[in-house]
Amino acid sequence: MGLRAIVLAVFAAVTLAGCAANTSGVDSTPEEVAAATYRHDGPPSLTLYTMINNRSGSGAHTSLLINASQRVVFDPAGSVRLKAVPEMGDVLYGITPRVKDFYERAHARKTYHVRIQSIPVSAEVAERALRLAQQSGPVASARCAASTSALLQQLPGFESISDTWYPNKLADQFATLPGVSDRKLYEDDADDKAIAIAQFEAEQRSTSEGAGRTQGNQ
Repeated sequence: MGLRAIVLAVFAAVTLAGCAANTSGVDSTPEEVAAATYRHDGPPSLTLYTMINNRSGSGAHTSLLINASQRVVFDPAGSVRLKAVPEMGDVLYGITPRVKDFYERAHARKTYHVRIQSIPVSAEVAERALRLAQQSGPVASARCAASTSALLQQLPGFESISDTWYPNKLADQFATLPGVSDRKLYEDDADDKAIAIAQFEAEQRSTSEGAGRTQGNQ
């Protein structure tokens, strides 16, 4: 195979597999990560997010919400990054209800919708998923589904998940697991996620400043 053919083949694989270019910056410090720890009181669970192009139906990105001893998002090669949400090795920390809602809705816009699939798991399985996500390190571009499928197939009860580079194929496999709930989220926001991110962070600053003034007056 000639060089041009190899380049075209790689480009095609990246395009079809989806996933944004990895926008990970400098990792947050361990202290910042620890300070952001959020423990959700719901049952241990895994939630697979699949971002799907509304026009073509192709999968664009995969990520995994893990509710274990703390709630995080494993967001391999993801593009939604918030100043108020520490990141280390493509794991987002401090996934409070407000952050979770924003994360889901930021990906759902006029050009994409989000398929949201959740499954209850044991505390042990959730904790193993958390550890595997933390051990994955920064994920290369276009490997969001590949890295997520590799993580899942190491968990008890998920052995049927096979390797795949394609977000939709991973979602279809996940759908066959017993006990999975499945829904889709549509929004009509502008295509540029940076707008939603800037708005969210402005609201965060306003809330923090308001809390600070209230405490100062007490």
